[in-house]
Amino acid sequence: MLDRSVILANINPCVGIIIPIYNVEKYLKECLDSVINQTYKNLQIVLVDDGSTDNSFAIAKEYFDKDKRIALIKKKKNTGMGSSRNMGLDYLSQCLNKEKKGGGARSI
Repeated sequence: MLDRSVILANINPCVGIIIPIYNVEKYLKECLDSVINQTYKNLQIVLVDDGSTDNSFAIAKEYFDKDKRIALIKKKKNTGMGSSRNMGLDYLSQCLNKEKKGGGARSI
């Protein structure tokens, strides 16, 4: 019988995290620092700026520039968190399809 810890040690799935952003400059750095500093490193982080009018996009861009696991999508108009989450899911689906074909993607 195989030891469960041996099986889990050989599995390192990529975990997708979608973070909708709308006028959250006050909290965004704390949120992103928390995510990027997780002990589990195999992450694909998708930031979807939903037409923020504050400094949220600039902060998100800083993190995008310094961490290759982050993708950044900017929407021109605020359409709500549900729409932003769906856009993030679409992005992750496209990435999975490209990885299966041997490519990769970082941003839309």
